[in-house]
Amino acid sequence: MPVDWSDFTRIATLAADGENSFVTDTGDRFDVSVPLPGVFRLRFGDRKLPDYGLLTLPGAAQPTRIDRDADGTRRIRSGGATLEIRESPLRIRLLRRDEAILETITDIHFRGWTRLPGFARGKLGWGCAFALDDGDPVYGLGEKFGKLDKRGELIVSRAEDALGVNTEASYKNIPFAWSPRGWGLLVHTPARVLHGVGFGQWSHRSYGLVVEDEALDLFMIAADTPAAIIAKLHDLTGKPVDVPEWSLGVWLSRAYYCTPDEALEAAREIRRRDIPCDVITFDGRAWQDTPTRFRFEFDPARFRDARATIAELKAMNFKICCWEYPLVSVDGPLFAMLAQEGWLLKRRDGAPYVFEWDVKPGSSPFGNVLTPLPPSGIVDFTHPQAYAWWRDQHAALFGLGVDVIKSDFGEQVPDDCVAHNGDSGSRLHNVYPLLYNRCVYEATQRYGASGAMVWARDGWIGSQRYPIQWGGDPQADWGGFAASVRGGLSWGMSGVPCWASDVGGFYGPQPDAELYLRWVAQSVFCSHFRFHGVGLREPWHFGAQAERVTRHWLKLRERLRPYIARTIVDSCESGLPVMRAMPLACPRERPAWSYDTQYMFGSDLFVAPIVRAGGAVEFWLPEGRWLNLFDGIRHDGGCVTRETGVPLDRLPVFRRADRPSPLA
Repeated sequence: MPVDWSDFTRIATLAADGENSFVTDTGDRFDVSVPLPGVFRLRFGDRKLPDYGLLTLPGAAQPTRIDRDADGTRRIRSGGATLEIRESPLRIRLLRRDEAILETITDIHFRGWTRLPGFARGKLGWGCAFALDDGDPVYGLGEKFGKLDKRGELIVSRAEDALGVNTEASYKNIPFAWSPRGWGLLVHTPARVLHGVGFGQWSHRSYGLVVEDEALDLFMIAADTPAAIIAKLHDLTGKPVDVPEWSLGVWLSRAYYCTPDEALEAAREIRRRDIPCDVITFDGRAWQDTPTRFRFEFDPARFRDARATIAELKAMNFKICCWEYPLVSVDGPLFAMLAQEGWLLKRRDGAPYVFEWDVKPGSSPFGNVLTPLPPSGIVDFTHPQAYAWWRDQHAALFGLGVDVIKSDFGEQVPDDCVAHNGDSGSRLHNVYPLLYNRCVYEATQRYGASGAMVWARDGWIGSQRYPIQWGGDPQADWGGFAASVRGGLSWGMSGVPCWASDVGGFYGPQPDAELYLRWVAQSVFCSHFRFHGVGLREPWHFGAQAERVTRHWLKLRERLRPYIARTIVDSCESGLPVMRAMPLACPRERPAWSYDTQYMFGSDLFVAPIVRAGGAVEFWLPEGRWLNLFDGIRHDGGCVTRETGVPLDRLPVFRRADRPSPLA
């Protein structure tokens, strides 16, 4: 935590701007407003740079009345919550029904100062810190692969090509956190944010924030339940939207099908073997010429007649997904035109910024598994004409019969580039994937015939408006599998309902049949399901038993599809994710919160994935009466259960005894 902070101690009312606008003793403007009942907005400093439409707030803020006590304490009441503002030093306290649930840092050094700044400005941007009650967990902050409770961690909200699921770095970040205590915090910014969530090197009893932006724009949310906190987040940043029903089926992919015949053969084989499948994916190298990509056309050297290939797949009742990324090779046919029009991100001297992949001499950025990537320009989605051109270029692809785009990458914006709108690369970096996915999503709305969606890797504030996201590139081992499950649950706890993983893992040695089948079983109980990875991922490559068991699981998913569709509709209204981690699903059952890989699948199904070899699992079955989904045996919840030797065609899955079966 940097130490060059100018702390705010006193505030004075700006009479001309009303009683909710102040100036601090450092000369910084401070505004307080109530955008929604129970939501308080604190803004320090002036924002002149773009905000990128991250918020979807309708109309003006709620009427704000500030009462002032004799001791100078100011109080604002809204929606059963109260915000108290005190000075000398400046302090904030959030109350719900007169109970304090969040307040400015209380960790005071022996010498008399707070260990972190309460509210301050420094060289990096802005800092603030709040007290954490002893033992209270903190959730959210995007797709993170470690434990769901972020307490004790330093979390960085920055989009990264994480090259796996084994570190804090992640593809999908949202600077939004919440606690079952009843509070939520959203930092409204496209910039990098550091979250010291009870981070011991800063203060184990405090939540410190560093926001590297020109202004600090903070939303403090008070609500009775975690679900209500997330619902208020969606009131601020947009409601989730539904997805096409066909997308709930099985997606078949590989990195990659080298020729059209390979893809066609996989499609014919999966039909011949009676394995449910709805979508065939042409990954990057499957349909693009890597040295000259990206371009909106199939590689003519391999696809003599792309329309005929797609027509043959359509005749077998497949939807078609094609990969893309927002980079254009300097050796490709589009680079010169985009550079001439000024539609690429630029260097400070005005020349197109050419992104060079970070490689060691004699190696590829992705090791030896995939071919090297070319130096490329980066499409500037802040340029209205570039945005519209990229969106409209999809028309020809959809005209060929493509149904959906896998919008990969987006984390490559360098800090030192300049965008058309005048913003720096460091500030654009996080929000760039959102602009990219918004553009592609709008293309499917405008030109697609099968319903609007994308299959995206990255995310930021508002990603729930452009579904869906998948979990990046997990290592194909048990650790990668368990981390993927936690990543999906963490993403859901950050306000995004839909998610999928690379079934079987993306990279590393070919998974064995046991790992493959456990991954299949868990992924049946996700909003979306896709086989994908480097190497063979079709079920028959793992042996006759694996093929039989996979068929069993996928036919079970077919029976669940109406339930999944209803759950997603409910998620769009309630804000709850399809995969509901225990603190969300069981906010009153604290013993359940420590089980980081089990979850409710919608409101009626409990799932305990087996994420270790050997078939053993321990889980906390929530309170209530439950029926085993497979044999109908009744179980009482509210306790720990251990199972061993679970067969590969079974999983601890229970349905509520007082509800109709979710199986069609």
